[in-house]
Amino acid sequence: MTGLRLYKREKLCSKIAINALFEGLDGGKAIAYPLRAVWRTADTHPDIKAQFLISVPKRRLRHAVDRVAVRRRVREGYRLNRDLIKVESPIDIAFIYLADSVLPSSSIHKAMRRLLSEISQTKEE
Repeated sequence: MTGLRLYKREKLCSKIAINALFEGLDGGKAIAYPLRAVWRTADTHPDIKAQFLISVPKRRLRHAVDRVAVRRRVREGYRLNRDLIKVESPIDIAFIYLADSVLPSSSIHKAMRRLLSEISQTKEE
């Protein structure tokens, strides 16, 4: 995959994989405010480096417009910085938004860079 486009196959859609991601103890987790990341090694998609999902809780942001805006900002942050992931085996990643308000894109991108570099460092070890 070249360029900055996000492909459908990069999105984590499988209910089984999502359940394994949040129930399993074989992965990792990290927080870089306003994002939290949970990840684990995946065996279902050997041709794709990483699959991801974004969660913006309704409890934090009550208005759907705000949730959609934050989801777009997180997706853009991932799309622009996904090259920071240096892993050998494919992984599943979930990004959870923690803030109670819509924050600027710059803070979301900064947190995304920190999380992706931390994921790469833990996967190398």
